[in-house]
Amino acid sequence: MRQTPWWKPATILFTLLLSLLYAFPSLYGGTPSWWPGWLPNRAIAQGLDLQGGLYLLLSVETDKTVEQTAENLVDEVRASLRKEHLRYNSADREGIDTVVIQLADSADSPKVRQLLEKELPNLQMVEDPASKKLRLTLKAAESKEIRRFAMEQSIQTIRSRVDQFGVAEPTIQKQGEDRILIQLPGLSDPTRAKALIGRTARLEFKMVDEKGDLSAALAGRVPLGDVLLYGNREAGQKNRQPYLLKKRTVISGDLLTDARVNFSQYNEPYVSITFNRQGERKFSQLTGEHVGERMAIVLDNTVYSAPVIREKIEGGRAQISGSFSPEEAHDLAIILRAGALPAPVKIIEERTVGPTLGQDSVDQGLASILIGGALVLIFMGFYYKGFGWLANLAVLLNMLLLMAALAMLQATLTMPGIAGAVLLMGMAVDANVLIFERIREELRLGKTPLAAIDHGYGRAFVTILDSNLTTLITGLVLYQFGTGPVRGFAVTLSIGLVISMFTAIFVTRVVLDMLLQGRHVKTLSI
Repeated sequence: MRQTPWWKPATILFTLLLSLLYAFPSLYGGTPSWWPGWLPNRAIAQGLDLQGGLYLLLSVETDKTVEQTAENLVDEVRASLRKEHLRYNSADREGIDTVVIQLADSADSPKVRQLLEKELPNLQMVEDPASKKLRLTLKAAESKEIRRFAMEQSIQTIRSRVDQFGVAEPTIQKQGEDRILIQLPGLSDPTRAKALIGRTARLEFKMVDEKGDLSAALAGRVPLGDVLLYGNREAGQKNRQPYLLKKRTVISGDLLTDARVNFSQYNEPYVSITFNRQGERKFSQLTGEHVGERMAIVLDNTVYSAPVIREKIEGGRAQISGSFSPEEAHDLAIILRAGALPAPVKIIEERTVGPTLGQDSVDQGLASILIGGALVLIFMGFYYKGFGWLANLAVLLNMLLLMAALAMLQATLTMPGIAGAVLLMGMAVDANVLIFERIREELRLGKTPLAAIDHGYGRAFVTILDSNLTTLITGLVLYQFGTGPVRGFAVTLSIGLVISMFTAIFVTRVVLDMLLQGRHVKTLSI
């Protein structure tokens, strides 16, 4: 048998040392005080089913986004018609995705159609000459794109909120056409998290209608162009204060760049907001034009304050005050920084996993690994003798490398992932079983021990490679299209397969070469 190149045992030794460093925090349950900070110090991330937490399935009301788009089109249509001095009686939204224009003169219809086809090409137009109405409907492709973008923006916004909330290893992903799956492992305050995730957080600045009749509005006679909203309920109040506001939003929250929690001289928290350059210009111009009037700060159709503008405000800063607790102010700042959700979301499924149940799962999973591993090791040592104990060494190294890889990649370990680890123990020795049976067959054919080992590894390699590749492809498909626990199983399976190829084929062969190097072997303990 030829001499073993130095780099092969060096590779195994380096891999072993690196794996010990990465697996140590998980095996030890953390890092001791003497552990150097520059060494790996992150344990394997545990999934929701192991450490407890919150599971949410949200439904995104994408119809609302299409409605809002159609509502915005109404303003665009009115502005375009006024700019070209084309007469019309009204322009309003009808249904979810349609804008209806009531023309003043049917003779203007060709000019209106020509103008709108040029400026709004994503609309389908249908004319009714008898009633002098022109219906503009969003094309199906445009409506589909609006819904798709709303889903993507919702996922990004929720992810930004969760990241600022401080949850480690969250799972946030699309499920189906209009649903979002959220898993927050280790969460200690589910109620606060649900309020943070599900809040639309649409911030608007509206002018108070000082001349409007609030009493008439409360009686149901809201003036055209106005809206009746109520203030946030404060401590000691039985009823919320009503406000009659101009319907038009003068500044919206999408012009914000920052939101921070500050405290007043009375140690009461408030949220300080900062506008971008465009918002700063608009805010400065607006406050300069409405000195002496009241401006309402509206969040999700609730008026938080309606202060009087004393003077023109430069610098693009404002503040939202109310009866906030420090946690409420902090959460409000988070959602304002992350931005508003493009559409309302509704929780359609919720599960809370307690940490006790998670610890029971961990204990049972570890017990299954130990019991299953012990049975595999005993069988291999009994049936394949010396070669079996070599395979057992490879299995132990396989488990160590798997732990190190999960910690290094910060992959989330779930209960199905533990089941995958147990399965991998059997699969790890499966490759060695194929090799050992091939060696036995070569020995029965009269080959020398060293020749039998060469042929055994060489001829079994193709079979092992084909088997593991097909299983690896299955694992990758499960990871790509699976969710939650299925992904956890796929991660462990895919990483473990690659590692088992290394330990079963490379490690055992190198160890055999080193043990038999320079010896005249007549029999094998197999």
